[in-house]
Amino acid sequence: MNDPNQQPLGGAISEFLKTYNLTEKVEAMRLINAWEPIVGSMIAKHTTDLYVNKKTLYVYLDSPAIRHELSFAASLLIKRLNAAVQKEIIDTIVFR
Repeated sequence: MNDPNQQPLGGAISEFLKTYNLTEKVEAMRLINAWEPIVGSMIAKHTTDLYVNKKTLYVYLDSPAIRHELSFAASLLIKRLNAAVQKEIIDTIVFR
């Protein structure tokens, strides 16, 4: 790479994401994609929507019983989801 305009692809992608303020959105999507492997397919089937806003993961569930049970495991889920993406993306989970 003798040309000063050339750079490794990973660096170019990181720069692109930073320039267009997409880094947080990509990290949030990685965390959302980790939901099913963390909670299992049974709970994932009852999950109707997930989104991250201001370090809070909002989880919409179609089962009040599962919502109630997950509320007891919220701190463990936060740790596991953040560990799955290797970054502290969320610090709170809201079940609805």
